[in-house]
Amino acid sequence: MAATARLAMRARPQSCPNPGVSAMIVRDGKVLARGWTQSRGRPHAEAHALSQLAEGDAKGSTIYVTLEPCAHQSERGPSCTNLLIDAQPQRVVIGVEDPDPRTAGEGVERLRASGVEVTVLDDPLARASVAGYLSQHAAQRPWVTLKLAMSLDGCIALADGSSQWITGEIARAHVHSQRAQHDAILVGGGTWRTDRPRLDVRLPGLDNRSPQRVLLTRGVAPDDVRVINTPDQITELDGVQYLYVEGGAQTAASFLKADLVDQLHLYQAPILIGDGLRGLGELDLRSLDQAHGRWHRTEQRQLGSDQFTAYLRDRD
Repeated sequence: MAATARLAMRARPQSCPNPGVSAMIVRDGKVLARGWTQSRGRPHAEAHALSQLAEGDAKGSTIYVTLEPCAHQSERGPSCTNLLIDAQPQRVVIGVEDPDPRTAGEGVERLRASGVEVTVLDDPLARASVAGYLSQHAAQRPWVTLKLAMSLDGCIALADGSSQWITGEIARAHVHSQRAQHDAILVGGGTWRTDRPRLDVRLPGLDNRSPQRVLLTRGVAPDDVRVINTPDQITELDGVQYLYVEGGAQTAASFLKADLVDQLHLYQAPILIGDGLRGLGELDLRSLDQAHGRWHRTEQRQLGSDQFTAYLRDRD
């Protein structure tokens, strides 16, 4: 399932409005086919994987899918539950149940009724691979990642606002790879007016993956940029499952105060700035107890001379 969940990253963000699901067909320890949700949501992962095999080749196999196969027929394509029943695998392993009421549990029941062994894992890696889709169903908003690039002493710029560049080229390329996996990218009005950021993806072969641009401001929308006035209006961003928030300090603080950040991406450069602009604005903390127990580290890696660390919000 870990390998299947990793494969699902290939679907983001092009699968939107459908979730980025992946499927892997295995028999006797050999991977027969792999699939993931294709551009604009079709074909689904299961259909993509099965299309790589001749009829009957999946019989007796084990099929791993990150999300419960859809159980409803659509004008855009067949029910994946029906496709799997026709393929006659011995077993289907599901990473997480689909919260969509058109499927929720029905896909599992119909597979079992047809004689297929089904295991539902509620696997954390599978959940992470469809986090945006699950967030839309549970909280009616996108999954939010807040990115901060700062010095060792927590600054994002010199006192005069100069910020190019805090981190090195490798870290900046990593940021572009993250942009390519999100449906939309958001900055605040101050950052927009000061830096006029392009907010696109500038990596060879991925320049067509630039996300929608969103501005947090009470001003007038620039051309080709969507505007929201408050962080909670991210619920109005139709077609956005994954939102990447890049800055500045007040915008970052406003999302944290509203408890709308699900994941933190911190890029730390080995430099000291001193009297510079801080990475975060006021968070209205009344005691240190409020700061503890909210985040846990999920990833850490070296990017040239810079260090990248990812944290997940603890909500239980």
